[in-house]
Parts: sequence; C-alpha cells; structure tokens
Amino acid sequence: MADGSSTAHVYWPKLLSVLTEGYRLSTLRKDALAGLTVAIVALPLSMAIGVASGVPPERGLYAAIIGGFLVSALGGSRFQVGGPAGAFIVLVAATVTQFGIDGLLIAVLLSGLFLTLLGLSGLGAVIRYIPHAVAVGFTSGIAVTIFASQLRDLAGLTLPGVEPGDIIPKLIALANALPSTNLPALTLGLASIAMIFALRRFRPDWPGMLIAVALASVVSALAHLPVETIATRFGGLPSGIPLPQIPDLSWSRVVQLLPTALSFTLLGGIESLLSAQIADGMTGRKHRYNMELVAQGIANVATALFGGISVTGTIARTATNIRAGAQTPIAGMLHSVFLLGFIVIAAPLAGFIPLAALAAVLVVVCWNMVERDEFARLLRHAPSAAVLLITFGVTLAIDLTAGITAGCIAAAALTLAGRPPAPSH
Repeated sequence: MADGSSTAHVYWPKLLSVLTEGYRLSTLRKDALAGLTVAIVALPLSMAIGVASGVPPERGLYAAIIGGFLVSALGGSRFQVGGPAGAFIVLVAATVTQFGIDGLLIAVLLSGLFLTLLGLSGLGAVIRYIPHAVAVGFTSGIAVTIFASQLRDLAGLTLPGVEPGDIIPKLIALANALPSTNLPALTLGLASIAMIFALRRFRPDWPGMLIAVALASVVSALAHLPVETIATRFGGLPSGIPLPQIPDLSWSRVVQLLPTALSFTLLGGIESLLSAQIADGMTGRKHRYNMELVAQGIANVATALFGGISVTGTIARTATNIRAGAQTPIAGMLHSVFLLGFIVIAAPLAGFIPLAALAAVLVVVCWNMVERDEFARLLRHAPSAAVLLITFGVTLAIDLTAGITAGCIAAAALTLAGRPPAPSH
C-alpha cells in the first residue's frame, strides 16, 4: 500500500484522492461505524470543552459539527478528526473573559486565515519541527491548568467572586472555597471518573465517557440532587445550528485581537500536525501537512461564522477513528453528521447533564494528555530536562504561547552550544 510520501506536499485533499480511487459500499459501512463511534466519544467531550472554556456547551458542538466536517472533507489526512480540543481551553477562556464571545469569534476567524496562509506558503514543515521536549512540556502544562480549572465544577464549589485565571491565585481561591463543597456534585464527579477508568480497563470497547455522563444525568434527575446542570446554568441546548454571521471586523478590533489570533494559530498548527503525525504512525501512511493546515484554517473561519470555538485536529478522536476501522475521510465527515443529528433530535436531554460529570470527563482528558513516561525519560537527559521544565513552568506561570516561545529559545540555545535536546523516543 502506498504511504503517500511522494505527494506529502500536494495541495490536494485526501477525500478527492479517495473518491478518485473509487469508493465502495463496504467502505462506507466501515466509515459509518467509525464515524458513529467517534461521535459517541465527541458528544460529551465537545460539550465539556465548551463549558470549561467559559462558553455555552453548544458552541463546542458547533465546532465539532462545522469544523470537524470541513477538516475531514478538505484535510491532508485520511483519518484526522477535527473539533474543539482540551489544549485550547485556557486560551479560549482567557479570550472570552477579556474580549467576550464576539472577540473570541474574531480571534478564531483570524487564526483560520493565518493557518490557511501558513499552509499555502508551504510553512507546514516548519511547525512539524517544534522540539519534542517543548511539545511534552506545554502539553503537560496545559493539562495541569485545565485540571485546576475543573475543580470548581467537580466539587460544586461556590466562590465569592470571579474565579482567578492565574494558576496560583486560582488554587488559593479554590482552597478558601472548600467549605462550600457540594457533596452530591463531588460524589457524582468522582464516581464518573472511577467509571470511565473502570470501563477503559475492563470494557475498552465501550464508550466510557458517554456512559458515565448518561448515568450521572439519570441519577441526578431521578434523585433530584441539588447539583448544577447544563439547564440550570445555560438553559439547555438549542435544537439546531445558527445561521452564519460575520462578527464585527472593525480595524481597531482586529488589531486588538491580533496577538490572541496568533496564539490560536501557533497552537492550532502544532496540535493538528502532531495529531496527523500520530495518525501516520498508526496507519503507515503520510499526511499532506500543508493541505492539512489549509483545511484547519478554512474550518476555523467557517466555525467562527457559525458561532463555534476554535477547531484543531484532535489526537484522541483521530486515534479512536482509526481503531474503529475508518477507511477514508468520510468517517470524520459522518461523525459530524451524527453530532448534528443529536442536536436536532435529543438536545432537550442535554439539560439534565450535571456539570460535575462534564468536569470529570475533562479530568480524565487531562490525565491522558500528560505523557508521563516521556516526561520522566526527558528528565533523565539534562538538555531535554532544561527545555522541558522551562516550557512547563512558563506555560503554567504565563501562558502557552510564552511557554512554547521560551522552550524553543532554550532548545535553540542548547543546540548552538552543542547540547541538543533528545528527540522523541
């Protein structure tokens, strides 16, 4: 089977390659099953990421539906599945806090334009060479930050004011709020975490996250538990997607949001190409990295017009897609169609979901994000350890853009000094 290496630079979506080769009914059946499997995983995860990002849960679903469809339809990977990603939670939340949802949509739209230009300029290869220690460091830093952001909903804490954004003040505020712990919410959250891990251990083929969220919702509703739900905080989900709308693109607003948009661009490019590389390793194929960036850019522009949060290639959903037997990009497109069907048919049921259960989903995501073995391996190599800890520490203390920048500068300095960081294992 050809791995696509000779065409890795071509601006030609993999979907067109697949259709040119011929598409059979038997392939459609496999793609449909994989798409349904990924949709089952993406449903609770997309809502959880939306809530954790400080926006209503439907905006996470819009990103998975609109952005996910376009990433698969136009992308340079056969298996990449796009949607909202945990790595963006901190950045999205900070943008919403500072600029509001309209500001977020402008930043996402601009980042989509920048990603498209990066792909068209042939710079996709440059992003792929971010040092491994930097990738592990900022991913771990993001995971710790997301985990801290979920403690409030997981324990049902009540804070006297706005939850601080910085990690240390946040932890202090949460510690001071411990007397307000909602025991039913905490019990639901911890039970959901335990169930997800148990199902992964004993029934790995079952959709653990969806089962845990569904059971938590049933228990909460039947027992009339005094816990916060999607309905009590957001009023439920709409039963459809909105019409596209262009946000306020005044020159002053664009200039104001330019640094934020560049942060979205940097993280989106790294995350999507990292996911595509992992898919290559699992399948023996090779993605078209510049076409992948173009697709990610178009997907973000479209998602912003429909009111969704940022989109990128997602490692967990892409890996699930491959393991479920996906054959072509149509599997990823069908995953978006299935999610749209949920909104149209079953949106009222989402109102019963406890926020503690969605927080539990993201706690598990954080656990999965941290490459613990790689972190330990890199710590045993002094240059890699320096880059890793600098990236990790700056990401926690400032933000992910500063963390990536600091880590790359440290890696470059060490390389020039003849002590380059270790490559990936």
